Amino acid sequence: MTSYNYASRQGVMPVSWNDFHAICKALAVAAATWRTELVLAVGRGGYYPGSLVAHMLQLEIYPVRLSRRVNDIVTFTDPHWIVEPPASVHGQRVLIVDEMCSSGQTLTMVKTRADELGAAETRTAVLFAHTWGASVPDAIGLITDALVLNPWDREILRNGSFIVHPEYAEALRRQGVESTADLLIAAPAITLARGPAT
Repeated sequence: MTSYNYASRQGVMPVSWNDFHAICKALAVAAATWRTELVLAVGRGGYYPGSLVAHMLQLEIYPVRLSRRVNDIVTFTDPHWIVEPPASVHGQRVLIVDEMCSSGQTLTMVKTRADELGAAETRTAVLFAHTWGASVPDAIGLITDALVLNPWDREILRNGSFIVHPEYAEALRRQGVESTADLLIAAPAITLARGPAT
């Protein structure tokens, strides 16, 4: 199995930490109108917005995980359950938060399982949705068919240096865009107060 098919992406959208924060604030406002009582964050990418929205609303959060990946490599055609929703969703108004909605399959699987566990109401929210998946979530930060480069997964540590994630570098190459260092997060270098010598 290869990585996702990025042929349908149009353009590139690097997302800053400030952009991410602003979208999460908008999702939190939506969740407040639904009187959300509990957040299910879909990992890995949904852990970031799910955690922030839960903090903003001062709600309990539980991780769930479905993935097509093993060790960050796409291995399965369909998502496989790794961590299922807890029984504590029973009787609660639940918000499921993920990063991106493409097919809607992951959101639908989590919603179905939460409903089976007796959630009083289940809503879904994502930072982004592609046009072909925009009908699935109840709340969407932005609808875009661009290649979205989130601040938490666009760079990896390889041989002591941070580089653009190879999957994204390949997706960019297919659009005729070079994955240069300016796509890395512009963060100052920090020397650890305690840790191994580097």
